[in-house]
Amino acid sequence: MTTPPPQGNPFAQGQPAGQPQAPYPPQGGYPQQPGQPGFPPQGAPYAPVPPQPSGRKLSFKTIKNIVIVVAVAGIAIGGWITSRDDANTAAVGDCMHRGSTSDNNPDLEVVKCSDAKAQYVVLAKIEGSFLTDTLASSKCEAKAKDFQYSYTESGDGKDFLLCLKDYKK
Repeated sequence: MTTPPPQGNPFAQGQPAGQPQAPYPPQGGYPQQPGQPGFPPQGAPYAPVPPQPSGRKLSFKTIKNIVIVVAVAGIAIGGWITSRDDANTAAVGDCMHRGSTSDNNPDLEVVKCSDAKAQYVVLAKIEGSFLTDTLASSKCEAKAKDFQYSYTESGDGKDFLLCLKDYKK
């Protein structure tokens, strides 16, 4: 025959069976809230906010790389702006200025016809490669009867021929 288990807390040692145990006192100084026995209350009704990461300091290397990128971009933009008025952008009726006295590289640039620097007017622009001055002159004669000068450009983008004459102001 077996004996029935004792009533009350079976883990209470040294106490006679059937004696109720005293409730545990609140731990950590948290007061008990009604409806939540045995659970300490949370300090706030929301989770704590994690600390914000501190601001990252830029190193000298990072600053140097940023400066280099900005400088290269500035040079590229400046080159593009200055090349907008090169001979390859000329159209029929545009006025041109010769920036150099060299016949091999006259450095023609487009200017407004009202500008004091205007020296030539474009009579024709012909796409293609013209290897000799004779071939260029014959093409200009066919397109613009009263031309005085021919200018060819090749190798940088599209090859073309400009037929020019002095601009009379």
